[in-house]
Amino acid sequence: MGELVQLSRGVALGVALVLGLSLLSGAQKKRKKKGGEEEEVTQTLPLLKDPPLAVTADTERISFRVSPLSAKGLLSPQVREALKSLLQSSHGASIVKLRAFVAGTGDVRRVQTIVSEVFTERKLPLPTLTVVQVGGLPLEGAQVVIESTGVEKKAVNPQGLAFLSGQPGESASDSVEHLGRTLSGIGITGSRVLRATCFLSALDVAGKTRTVLAGAFPNAAVNLVQMQRVPVRPPCECEAVAALERPVEGTVRFGDGYTLVASPRIALSGLQMAFHEEESDVRLAFERLGRTLDTQGTGFKEVVAASVYVLDGGAAAAFRKVRPDFLPSANPPALSLLPFESLPSVDASLGMDVVAAVRK
Repeated sequence: MGELVQLSRGVALGVALVLGLSLLSGAQKKRKKKGGEEEEVTQTLPLLKDPPLAVTADTERISFRVSPLSAKGLLSPQVREALKSLLQSSHGASIVKLRAFVAGTGDVRRVQTIVSEVFTERKLPLPTLTVVQVGGLPLEGAQVVIESTGVEKKAVNPQGLAFLSGQPGESASDSVEHLGRTLSGIGITGSRVLRATCFLSALDVAGKTRTVLAGAFPNAAVNLVQMQRVPVRPPCECEAVAALERPVEGTVRFGDGYTLVASPRIALSGLQMAFHEEESDVRLAFERLGRTLDTQGTGFKEVVAASVYVLDGGAAAAFRKVRPDFLPSANPPALSLLPFESLPSVDASLGMDVVAAVRK
């Protein structure tokens, strides 16, 4: 009887072993060796691609959108929801650039991973990307807002674009008034503003700021963020992009606080970071950005707009000292240089992205 029990146990063990090997074999792909034999290989997930360092697009087909704020879930689901909203609202337009402002304590590096996952899943080309951590967003619980730059199927800005530097003010009204005067000086009405972003020192003025922007720029995609958790100077700085109403002479025209762009194509870069605060560190970041621009058929002389994200005064001072060696003082681009909470690297002290006219 004992021998029979041992035999039954042995049979059961053998069956379990065979089933286990069968399941393992089913979970593996097979590939052929030389001679026609098959070799089992373990499946691996493909590595996600990094966003491109820069992309080019037709100037006359550029459009802008801003994702709605949401307080549902933590950072990752909010990023996915923001991307879903932007893709749906694009109505077939190709998204070529994303600028994400992250609030709270979430890992800002997750944004790039999720962008790569979402665009890869949908079999869409990856856009270039800028991610910046900010002090807050104008909705309790909101952890991300994303601005998108898209390319429409048809021309929407046939005369070109105007990029306006950030205009500091003691209030939103001051800043928007400065933008209005700049627009008026170049013959553009407020209804032609396509995107307006206001960087605030505190969110208690967010409601009033949104009202001011809606009145001045009724057709603009509007975005509001608090720069750092603690109050900073200036209290408010708003920047804008507008569609030109009439042709301009040449392909690029630089002015005081603005750049007019009629170049057929523009290049949009992703975030280029400087690590540590020495002038040599910022210079290296400029040099890397220069190599990126060169691959797109443009360079620093053609930069029409630049956004600079600094974490403290030392980084800002280093940028100001190095800047004239790269961005011409005679024809300065529209520029915003403001303090923020963090960037997607613990060693980063400064980040920048640019828009440049592509040479013919």
